[in-house]
Amino acid sequence: MKQSQKPAGARQITRQSIPESLRDSLQERILNGEFKEGDALIQDAIAEEYDVSRMPVREALRQLEACGLVAMRTHKGAVVTTLPTEQIEELFELRAMLEGDLLSRAMVRMTDQDVVEARVILDQLEASYQARDMASWGRLNWTFHERLYTPADRAQTMAILHGVNLQTERYIRLHLVLTDGLQAAEREHREILRLYALRATDEAVAFLRTHILDAGRSLVIVLRKQRAATNG
Repeated sequence: MKQSQKPAGARQITRQSIPESLRDSLQERILNGEFKEGDALIQDAIAEEYDVSRMPVREALRQLEACGLVAMRTHKGAVVTTLPTEQIEELFELRAMLEGDLLSRAMVRMTDQDVVEARVILDQLEASYQARDMASWGRLNWTFHERLYTPADRAQTMAILHGVNLQTERYIRLHLVLTDGLQAAEREHREILRLYALRATDEAVAFLRTHILDAGRSLVIVLRKQRAATNG
C-alpha cells in the first residue's frame, strides 16, 4: 500500500505520545510569543501543520486549558488566554509566598550537595541567557528554583508552584526581552545562591521574596504600557 506523503514543512514530533508532544510544542510556541494573547488555535490548521488527526490536537488543547494557557470559547474554539495585569500581580504575590515558605523549610534540611547541584544549574541558566536561548530560560529558571526547594520535601506545594510558574513564564520572557533584564536576573540569582550556601535563612527568604515581587511589579508596568500602546 502506498504511504501518504507528509505535507512540505510538516513539524516533527515524538510519535510515542502524540497529545503530550503536541502540548509541549504548542506550549513552547505560546510561551515564546509566537502565539499571542487572544490568538485562535484552529484545530484543523494545527492538525495539518503537524500531520496528525484532530483527536490528539483536541486532547493537547484540553491539557493546555488545564494549565491555564488556553481557553475554550463557545463558537470560537481554543484561544490563547489573556491574563489581566491584576491577576499577574496576584500570581507573583502567590509565588513570593509559596517560594519563601519552601526556601525556609528547605534550608533547615539542605546539604552541601544541594548547593553544588544548584550552582551547576545556575551556570547552565546563565549560559542560556548569554546565548539568548529563550526556549531554555523558563525551564532552567524553574529547575534552579526547584533544586533550591527540593530539601523541603513538599511535593504538593511544588506542584502548585510549578503551575503558577507556567502561567507567568511567557510574561517573564517578554519582560526580559523588552527590558534587557538578563543581567539583573543573573546578579539576583547569584545572591540567592550565595545566601543559600551561607545558610542565612532569614536573609535568603527576604531577598527571594523581594526578587520575585520586584520582578512582578516591573513586568506589570511594562505590560500595561505595551497593552495601552496596542489598544490605543
